[in-house]
Amino acid sequence: MAGQTRPVWDFEDIGDWWTRADASKIAPNVAVPTTAGTGSEVGRAGVLTNSETHVKKIIFHPQVLPSVVICDPELTVGMPKAITAGTGMDAFAHCLEAYSSPFYHPMSQGIALEGLRLVKEYLPRAYQNGSDLEARAQMMSAAAMGAVAFQKGLGAIHAVSHPVGAIYNTHHGTTNAVVMPAVLKMNRPEIEDRINAAAAYLGIAGGFDGFFDFVMDLRAELGIPERLGEMGVGTDRIDEMVAMALEDPSAGGNPVKLTVANTKALFEACI
Repeated sequence: MAGQTRPVWDFEDIGDWWTRADASKIAPNVAVPTTAGTGSEVGRAGVLTNSETHVKKIIFHPQVLPSVVICDPELTVGMPKAITAGTGMDAFAHCLEAYSSPFYHPMSQGIALEGLRLVKEYLPRAYQNGSDLEARAQMMSAAAMGAVAFQKGLGAIHAVSHPVGAIYNTHHGTTNAVVMPAVLKMNRPEIEDRINAAAAYLGIAGGFDGFFDFVMDLRAELGIPERLGEMGVGTDRIDEMVAMALEDPSAGGNPVKLTVANTKALFEACI
Protein backbone atom coordinates (compact mmCIF):
# COMPACT_ATOMS: atom_id res chain seq x y z
CA MET A 1 0.00 0.00 0.00
CA ALA A 2 2.98 2.33 0.49
CA GLY A 3 2.85 3.67 -3.05
CA GLN A 4 -0.91 3.56 -3.65
CA THR A 5 -3.23 6.57 -3.82
CA ARG A 6 -6.53 4.71 -3.33
CA PRO A 7 -7.82 3.21 -0.04
CA VAL A 8 -7.03 -0.44 0.59
CA TRP A 9 -10.72 -1.39 0.40
CA ASP A 10 -10.68 -0.49 -3.32
CA PHE A 11 -8.56 -3.60 -3.91
CA GLU A 12 -11.00 -6.14 -2.48
CA ASP A 13 -11.03 -9.53 -4.22
CA ILE A 14 -13.98 -8.71 -6.47
CA GLY A 15 -13.76 -9.14 -10.24
CA ASP A 16 -10.86 -7.15 -11.63
CA TRP A 17 -10.62 -4.65 -8.76
CA TRP A 18 -6.95 -5.63 -8.36
CA THR A 19 -6.22 -3.79 -11.63
CA ARG A 20 -6.99 -0.52 -9.83
CA ALA A 21 -3.65 -0.79 -8.03
CA ASP A 22 -0.49 0.78 -9.42
CA ALA A 23 1.51 -2.42 -9.83
CA SER A 24 4.78 -0.52 -10.33
CA LYS A 25 4.53 0.77 -6.75
CA ILE A 26 4.06 -2.61 -5.03
CA ALA A 27 7.26 -3.48 -3.18
CA PRO A 28 8.61 -7.03 -3.25
CA ASN A 29 8.39 -8.78 0.09
CA VAL A 30 10.08 -11.59 1.97
CA ALA A 31 7.70 -13.73 4.03
CA VAL A 32 8.93 -15.32 7.26
CA PRO A 33 5.97 -17.14 8.87
CA THR A 34 5.98 -17.68 12.63
CA THR A 35 2.82 -19.81 12.74
CA ALA A 36 1.73 -22.85 10.71
CA GLY A 37 -1.81 -22.29 9.60
CA THR A 38 -2.82 -19.56 7.18
CA GLY A 39 -0.24 -20.31 4.50
CA SER A 40 -0.37 -16.64 3.55
CA GLU A 41 3.34 -16.83 2.73
CA VAL A 42 2.38 -18.52 -0.56
CA GLY A 43 -0.77 -16.48 -1.18
CA ARG A 44 -1.69 -13.46 -3.26
CA ALA A 45 -4.19 -12.04 -0.81
CA GLY A 46 -4.55 -10.80 2.73
CA VAL A 47 -7.57 -10.60 5.02
CA LEU A 48 -8.15 -7.27 6.72
CA THR A 49 -10.86 -6.41 9.24
CA ASN A 50 -12.50 -3.03 8.78
CA SER A 51 -12.54 -1.81 12.38
CA GLU A 52 -15.44 0.57 11.68
CA THR A 53 -17.82 -1.87 9.96
CA HIS A 54 -16.49 -5.07 11.61
CA VAL A 55 -16.39 -6.80 8.24
CA LYS A 56 -13.48 -8.91 7.00
CA LYS A 57 -12.36 -8.16 3.45
CA ILE A 58 -10.04 -10.18 1.21
CA ILE A 59 -7.52 -7.84 -0.47
CA PHE A 60 -5.95 -9.30 -3.61
CA HIS A 61 -3.20 -8.58 -6.09
CA PRO A 62 -0.92 -11.04 -7.93
CA GLN A 63 2.14 -9.09 -6.75
CA VAL A 64 1.22 -9.60 -3.11
CA LEU A 65 2.72 -13.06 -3.62
CA PRO A 66 6.00 -13.01 -1.67
CA SER A 67 9.20 -12.98 -3.70
CA VAL A 68 11.03 -15.11 -1.13
CA VAL A 69 9.65 -17.37 1.61
CA ILE A 70 11.70 -18.58 4.56
CA CYS A 71 9.93 -21.39 6.42
CA ASP A 72 11.98 -22.14 9.52
CA PRO A 73 10.21 -24.46 11.96
CA GLU A 74 12.32 -23.14 14.84
CA LEU A 75 10.36 -19.88 14.55
CA THR A 76 7.13 -21.74 15.43
CA VAL A 77 8.47 -23.53 18.51
CA GLY A 78 7.30 -20.72 20.80
CA MET A 79 3.64 -20.96 19.81
CA PRO A 80 1.41 -21.66 22.81
CA LYS A 81 -0.67 -24.83 22.64
CA ALA A 82 -3.90 -22.97 21.88
CA ILE A 83 -2.31 -21.15 18.92
CA THR A 84 -0.66 -24.35 17.69
CA ALA A 85 -4.09 -26.00 17.74
CA GLY A 86 -5.98 -23.12 16.16
CA THR A 87 -3.49 -22.43 13.38
CA GLY A 88 -3.11 -26.14 12.69
CA MET A 89 -6.84 -26.56 12.34
CA ASP A 90 -6.87 -23.57 9.98
CA ALA A 91 -4.50 -25.48 7.70
CA PHE A 92 -6.75 -28.53 8.01
CA ALA A 93 -9.83 -26.44 7.13
CA HIS A 94 -8.07 -25.00 4.08
CA CYS A 95 -7.21 -28.47 2.83
CA LEU A 96 -10.64 -29.92 3.64
CA GLU A 97 -12.60 -27.15 1.95
CA ALA A 98 -10.34 -27.06 -1.09
CA TYR A 99 -10.60 -30.84 -1.43
CA SER A 100 -14.40 -30.70 -1.08
CA SER A 101 -14.97 -27.74 -3.41
CA PRO A 102 -16.94 -28.66 -6.53
CA PHE A 103 -14.69 -26.59 -8.79
CA TYR A 104 -12.28 -28.26 -11.21
CA HIS A 105 -8.62 -28.13 -10.17
CA PRO A 106 -7.18 -31.66 -9.79
CA MET A 107 -3.70 -30.40 -8.87
CA SER A 108 -5.05 -28.35 -5.97
CA GLN A 109 -7.23 -31.27 -4.93
CA GLY A 110 -4.24 -33.60 -4.76
CA ILE A 111 -2.21 -31.10 -2.74
CA ALA A 112 -5.14 -30.67 -0.35
CA LEU A 113 -5.41 -34.41 0.23
CA GLU A 114 -1.74 -34.76 1.17
CA GLY A 115 -2.05 -31.65 3.35
CA LEU A 116 -4.83 -33.37 5.28
CA ARG A 117 -2.53 -36.34 5.86
CA LEU A 118 0.28 -34.16 7.19
CA VAL A 119 -2.04 -32.44 9.66
CA LYS A 120 -3.46 -35.77 10.79
CA GLU A 121 0.02 -37.19 11.42
CA TYR A 122 1.85 -34.18 12.82
CA LEU A 123 -0.53 -31.67 14.46
CA PRO A 124 -1.09 -33.84 17.57
CA ARG A 125 2.69 -34.21 17.89
CA ALA A 126 3.32 -30.47 17.54
CA TYR A 127 0.56 -29.81 20.08
CA GLN A 128 1.90 -32.27 22.64
CA ASN A 129 5.56 -31.30 22.22
CA GLY A 130 6.15 -27.81 20.87
CA SER A 131 9.86 -28.52 20.47
CA ASP A 132 9.28 -31.41 18.03
CA LEU A 133 11.00 -29.85 15.01
CA GLU A 134 9.96 -32.56 12.60
CA ALA A 135 6.29 -32.03 13.50
CA ARG A 136 6.70 -28.25 13.34
CA ALA A 137 8.32 -28.48 9.89
CA GLN A 138 5.65 -30.80 8.54
CA MET A 139 2.94 -28.45 9.80
CA MET A 140 4.62 -25.53 8.01
CA SER A 141 4.45 -27.62 4.84
CA ALA A 142 0.79 -28.45 5.46
CA ALA A 143 -0.02 -24.77 5.97
CA ALA A 144 1.63 -23.78 2.69
CA MET A 145 -0.09 -26.67 0.91
CA GLY A 146 -3.49 -25.61 2.21
CA ALA A 147 -3.05 -22.09 0.88
CA VAL A 148 -1.90 -23.39 -2.52
CA ALA A 149 -4.86 -25.78 -2.58
CA PHE A 150 -7.54 -23.22 -1.83
CA GLN A 151 -7.02 -21.63 -5.21
CA LYS A 152 -9.69 -24.28 -5.95
CA GLY A 153 -12.08 -22.63 -3.52
CA LEU A 154 -13.15 -22.57 0.12
CA GLY A 155 -16.66 -22.92 1.53
CA ALA A 156 -19.07 -22.53 4.43
CA ILE A 157 -16.46 -23.09 7.14
CA HIS A 158 -14.74 -19.86 6.13
CA ALA A 159 -17.95 -18.05 5.14
CA VAL A 160 -19.25 -18.59 8.69
CA SER A 161 -15.92 -18.03 10.43
CA HIS A 162 -15.14 -14.66 8.83
CA PRO A 163 -18.17 -12.73 10.21
CA VAL A 164 -17.83 -14.42 13.61
CA GLY A 165 -14.19 -13.35 13.81
CA ALA A 166 -14.90 -9.84 12.57
CA ILE A 167 -17.69 -9.18 15.09
CA TYR A 168 -16.49 -11.16 18.11
CA ASN A 169 -12.71 -11.10 17.52
CA THR A 170 -12.42 -14.87 17.87
CA HIS A 171 -9.30 -16.71 16.71
CA HIS A 172 -9.85 -17.57 13.04
CA GLY A 173 -8.44 -21.09 12.95
CA THR A 174 -10.12 -22.07 16.20
CA THR A 175 -13.42 -20.73 14.88
CA ASN A 176 -12.97 -22.84 11.74
CA ALA A 177 -12.47 -25.91 13.92
CA VAL A 178 -15.60 -25.20 15.94
CA VAL A 179 -17.89 -24.86 12.91
CA MET A 180 -16.30 -27.71 10.91
CA PRO A 181 -18.56 -30.58 12.12
CA ALA A 182 -21.79 -28.70 11.37
CA VAL A 183 -20.55 -27.81 7.89
CA LEU A 184 -19.53 -31.41 7.23
CA LYS A 185 -23.04 -32.56 8.19
CA MET A 186 -24.66 -29.96 5.92
CA ASN A 187 -22.43 -30.81 2.96
CA ARG A 188 -22.62 -34.59 3.39
CA PRO A 189 -25.07 -35.22 0.50
CA GLU A 190 -22.64 -33.60 -1.94
CA ILE A 191 -19.27 -34.72 -0.57
CA GLU A 192 -19.80 -38.18 0.92
CA ASP A 193 -18.13 -40.09 -1.91
CA ARG A 194 -15.18 -37.70 -1.95
CA ILE A 195 -14.73 -37.90 1.83
CA ASN A 196 -14.95 -41.71 1.63
CA ALA A 197 -11.95 -41.62 -0.72
CA ALA A 198 -10.08 -39.20 1.54
CA ALA A 199 -10.70 -41.39 4.59
CA ALA A 200 -9.25 -44.38 2.76
CA TYR A 201 -6.14 -42.38 1.82
CA LEU A 202 -5.74 -41.16 5.39
CA GLY A 203 -6.07 -44.68 6.81
CA ILE A 204 -9.37 -43.90 8.54
CA ALA A 205 -11.92 -46.72 8.61
CA GLY A 206 -15.63 -46.11 8.19
CA GLY A 207 -15.78 -43.72 5.27
CA PHE A 208 -17.57 -40.42 5.92
CA ASP A 209 -18.67 -41.40 9.42
CA GLY A 210 -15.14 -42.46 10.31
CA PHE A 211 -13.75 -39.18 8.99
CA PHE A 212 -16.34 -37.21 10.95
CA ASP A 213 -15.46 -39.09 14.13
CA PHE A 214 -11.77 -38.41 13.47
CA VAL A 215 -12.46 -34.67 13.24
CA MET A 216 -14.40 -34.76 16.51
CA ASP A 217 -11.64 -36.71 18.26
CA LEU A 218 -8.94 -34.37 16.91
CA ARG A 219 -10.85 -31.31 18.13
CA ALA A 220 -11.16 -32.85 21.59
CA GLU A 221 -7.48 -33.78 21.69
CA LEU A 222 -6.54 -30.19 20.81
CA GLY A 223 -8.84 -28.57 23.37
CA ILE A 224 -11.06 -26.93 20.75
CA PRO A 225 -14.35 -25.57 22.20
CA GLU A 226 -17.50 -27.53 21.40
CA ARG A 227 -19.60 -24.52 20.39
CA LEU A 228 -19.14 -20.88 19.41
CA GLY A 229 -21.09 -19.89 22.52
CA GLU A 230 -18.07 -20.96 24.59
CA MET A 231 -16.06 -18.33 22.66
CA GLY A 232 -18.47 -15.53 23.56
CA VAL A 233 -20.59 -15.65 20.41
CA GLY A 234 -24.24 -14.81 21.03
CA THR A 235 -27.46 -15.35 19.12
CA ASP A 236 -28.42 -11.67 19.00
CA ARG A 237 -26.56 -10.93 15.74
CA ILE A 238 -27.27 -14.11 13.78
CA ASP A 239 -29.22 -12.36 11.00
CA GLU A 240 -26.36 -9.88 10.52
CA MET A 241 -23.79 -12.70 10.39
CA VAL A 242 -25.93 -14.69 7.94
CA ALA A 243 -25.98 -11.72 5.56
CA MET A 244 -22.22 -11.31 5.90
CA ALA A 245 -21.62 -15.02 5.32
CA LEU A 246 -23.67 -15.04 2.13
CA GLU A 247 -21.65 -12.10 0.80
CA ASP A 248 -18.31 -13.68 1.73
CA PRO A 249 -16.24 -14.78 -1.30
CA SER A 250 -15.76 -18.20 0.33
CA ALA A 251 -19.49 -18.94 0.16
CA GLY A 252 -19.43 -19.58 -3.59
CA GLY A 253 -17.15 -22.60 -3.19
CA ASN A 254 -19.40 -24.54 -0.84
CA PRO A 255 -20.65 -27.86 -2.28
CA VAL A 256 -24.21 -27.11 -1.07
CA LYS A 257 -25.50 -23.72 -2.21
CA LEU A 258 -25.79 -21.41 0.78
CA THR A 259 -29.17 -19.79 1.38
CA VAL A 260 -30.53 -17.59 4.15
CA ALA A 261 -32.32 -20.61 5.64
CA ASN A 262 -29.51 -23.15 5.66
CA THR A 263 -26.90 -20.58 6.69
CA LYS A 264 -29.02 -19.44 9.63
CA ALA A 265 -29.51 -23.07 10.65
CA LEU A 266 -25.74 -23.52 10.43
CA PHE A 267 -25.06 -20.60 12.77
CA GLU A 268 -27.69 -21.85 15.22
CA ALA A 269 -26.13 -25.32 15.23
CA CYS A 270 -22.67 -23.88 15.81
CA ILE A 271 -23.59 -21.43 18.55
